[in-house]
Amino acid sequence: MNGTFVFIDNKEIPIENEQNLLELIRKARVDLPTFCYHSELSIYGACRLCMVQVEGMGLVPACSTPPTPEMKVSTNTEEIRKMRKIIVELLLANHSQNCPTCQKSTTCQLQALAKRFGITKVRFKNQLREMPPDESSPSLVRDPNKCVLCGDCVRICSEVQSVGAIDFAYRGAQTVVIPSFGKALDQVECVNCGQCARICPTGALTPKSEVDEVWKDIHNPSKVVVAQVAPAVRVAIGEMFGLPPGTTTTGQIAAALRAIGFDKIYDTSFTADLTVLEESGEFIKRVTTGDRIPQFTSCCP
Repeated sequence: MNGTFVFIDNKEIPIENEQNLLELIRKARVDLPTFCYHSELSIYGACRLCMVQVEGMGLVPACSTPPTPEMKVSTNTEEIRKMRKIIVELLLANHSQNCPTCQKSTTCQLQALAKRFGITKVRFKNQLREMPPDESSPSLVRDPNKCVLCGDCVRICSEVQSVGAIDFAYRGAQTVVIPSFGKALDQVECVNCGQCARICPTGALTPKSEVDEVWKDIHNPSKVVVAQVAPAVRVAIGEMFGLPPGTTTTGQIAAALRAIGFDKIYDTSFTADLTVLEESGEFIKRVTTGDRIPQFTSCCP
């Protein structure tokens, strides 16, 4: 292999197009814990959970360290395990611990890491300063008491969505992630795309639930309750229930909605197909006649 490999836990792993040690370690099928690393975002290196031991270099963050030929990496030494456990304990000491009632309970990454590292008691004093949740948005709930300052929401809002509705403010122990000038989400340029809630590892940003309102409407005899299922839901919901990716669950969704009590159920894919035909026809016409370009669609941002 002409020296283009590294040793990860004494296992020889070839260097191909990997940009950092973390990618190589995951290629070696080592489950290295991270909070702030996402391949679609810029490298932040704040959580320090991905620290590894490199011979001749000491402890380095795997997410921001480029691989070099014949580098010898250890991912699970006693020192590293102790350090990761302390990091998670410190996060828990500055975090809301009402896990049973949290919307992200059982899917929270912090909760999963605490279980993984065998943390049953936090040795540090709870330093959380309770702040009121922001429920001003029609589609999102922002709970600053559950934020771990990983920066995922900040980067995806700015780098992927090009919106920049939230960012870091203040310094040191006072650091928080908030909308500009400390305003509520509904007072800034948030487009309610939900990408921040998708990428948030804890319950700091979650979709606003309307389940209670829907049940009230279903049990109201004077109302006709209609469900309209988006094309992505018919596939995504199957994956949530453990079905193979790409499995269509249209029939099961319709049957479940009927059992719940919905009066009418419509499939958006029919009109979505019509929209695609109309938009593609309009685009071809614009290109061939030299009309206005670019063409914007009515799709979700």
